[in-house]
Amino acid sequence: MKVKRTLQDVEKKIIAFFLKNGRMPSYSEITEIIGVRSKSVAHFWVAKLLDAGVLQKDAKGFLTLTRNPRALKLAGEVCAGFPASAEEEIRDIVSFDEYLVRNPESSFLLSVTGDSMIDAGIREKDIVIVETKKEPGDGDIVLAEVDGNWTMKYFCRKGKTVTLEAANPKYSPIIPRADLRIAGVITAVIRKYHK
Repeated sequence: MKVKRTLQDVEKKIIAFFLKNGRMPSYSEITEIIGVRSKSVAHFWVAKLLDAGVLQKDAKGFLTLTRNPRALKLAGEVCAGFPASAEEEIRDIVSFDEYLVRNPESSFLLSVTGDSMIDAGIREKDIVIVETKKEPGDGDIVLAEVDGNWTMKYFCRKGKTVTLEAANPKYSPIIPRADLRIAGVITAVIRKYHK
């Protein structure tokens, strides 16, 4: 019996694979998930999805989704001070990947240990996004290798002198004795309150 497939069916199956595995399927996996026997049929459906604007190819030729299926609805604003009346209305769709990461090809995640940046709102077990190609400015939080040790601190430049400063009065400023290498600038912090 011949199975009739629609573009929407194939799209849903590829998105379901992406949501489950956190990556796009290979052509072999596409043949399996859409229930066909040959890769040429998988290529046919991928071409249709590319034409429809559902899929695109990145700079390296890998398939990606044009819209992030993990994007959430932005339902308005909430007052963090005194209670205010507000009606929920869908304002936009927000993908956290796109919102938090400006340059994914030059960014990575790190899990935080220690409390030296607590007054900057960065706590132990938070996750920070580090952008490697961003030039640090005075007051940016950076990931740095100082005299062979890695740390995350405020980047403070006074003339030609660079000091790394904690956001916790328990810790003294760090002035590099020999080597300082800035690996990247912290662009966002992520905290999960419940498992």
